[in-house]
Amino acid sequence: MPSGPNTSSPKSEPRLGINSAKPATGPFDGAWWPASRDLATELPALLDAMTARVGQIDRVTYHLADWPVPDRRLPFGDGVVRLEGFRSQAAGSLTVIGWNRNRMTLRVVPPETEPGTAKRTLAEAAAEGTPAPAPTTPPTGGVRERSTPSALPH
Repeated sequence: MPSGPNTSSPKSEPRLGINSAKPATGPFDGAWWPASRDLATELPALLDAMTARVGQIDRVTYHLADWPVPDRRLPFGDGVVRLEGFRSQAAGSLTVIGWNRNRMTLRVVPPETEPGTAKRTLAEAAAEGTPAPAPTTPPTGGVRERSTPSALPH
């Protein structure tokens, strides 16, 4: 059964729409609407929700230009999640990867997106068999781009 959009406070639960179709019918497994562009602040609630889907989380990858440069390690649960930025990752996307290599790629709805549009995008992402559409607001909002990837060595 698809999970619908969640519009509660980002401190309690992420604003998230997950496509329950297996395998995903498009490039995205759902959509996430963070409340800000502070990745370290926004990720814990998202990771809590994603743990049930991907298992213990190892890392999160993102497009470098979408977020201000975060620390490369985020304390989470009993461990640390690696944050890896890449120019090669699709803009407006974020991938959560578990230790078991299960992964989910989410379309990131920009925080500045009008609430009605964002909620529709989350609902469409959660509709079984429907890939998340690209939001009408561009994914970057003057966020500076890092010159080198922030990937950590294994």
